[in-house]
Amino acid sequence: MSASNGRCVDDAISDFSRRLVDVDGVVKTVYAGGSGPAVVLMPEMPGISPDVLRLARWVRDAGFTVHVPSLFGTDGAWPSVEGGKEVARRACVSAEFRAFAGGGTSPVTAWLRGLARQAHAECGGPGVGAIGLCFTGNFALTMAIEPAVIAPVVNHPSLPLDDPAGLELSDEDARAVRDRVTRDGLKVLAYRFDNDRWCTGRRFAAYRALLGDAFDGRVLPGGSANTDPPPFFREVVGCPHSVVTAHLVDEDGHPTRKARDEILAFLTDRLREV
Repeated sequence: MSASNGRCVDDAISDFSRRLVDVDGVVKTVYAGGSGPAVVLMPEMPGISPDVLRLARWVRDAGFTVHVPSLFGTDGAWPSVEGGKEVARRACVSAEFRAFAGGGTSPVTAWLRGLARQAHAECGGPGVGAIGLCFTGNFALTMAIEPAVIAPVVNHPSLPLDDPAGLELSDEDARAVRDRVTRDGLKVLAYRFDNDRWCTGRRFAAYRALLGDAFDGRVLPGGSANTDPPPFFREVVGCPHSVVTAHLVDEDGHPTRKARDEILAFLTDRLREV
């Protein structure tokens, strides 16, 4: 990693408050900042990287109170190859996550729904946004079982790892999400690259089968992805994957920057009171 691309220094996260949030006796660290309606931004594997924090700052600066829960990895660290592999191994066997087919919904999503309730009570507004990334991508959808969550964004969901057409969702939770679509008009925004082997077209087809027209799945050309992501993404992920973080190209008119702007507009449309 070189000084020229800014990856020689980890992010100190000094412009966010660091909170310990208790949900039903389970305490986790949450980084929060901004004002306005709440948005819960979940990290991608292998943790709250500087790229995830860049996205958090964009959400904050768009007029929201962003909450970034620490779920795995070293907060603020650039994703290395060996360190990232070890974080992924631990997460795959953790009782909090269901990384493989047949496991149903990850238990940690119950804690995340509790975080959304607390954030809504604190920040007000019509509801809460939820942005999932990679390993947590589908968690944004499962969080929508909580009525306060009204703007879920599912980015390149990678679970279950062993079933490219699978959804990390129990049958009961799938029914609950469909009920929200029918009852409340819930809409779900989603992104992937067309050649992403971790989030395939078959997975997006499964989402559409579950949610119908409520699922707005947008697909970007893999050739538009950043060609110089951090080592973990280059060597372990090994394909275009993280649309608005590691593989984003921060240039005017670029497809990934457009995706970021669409996400901010989606949150604004649903969370900002007129």
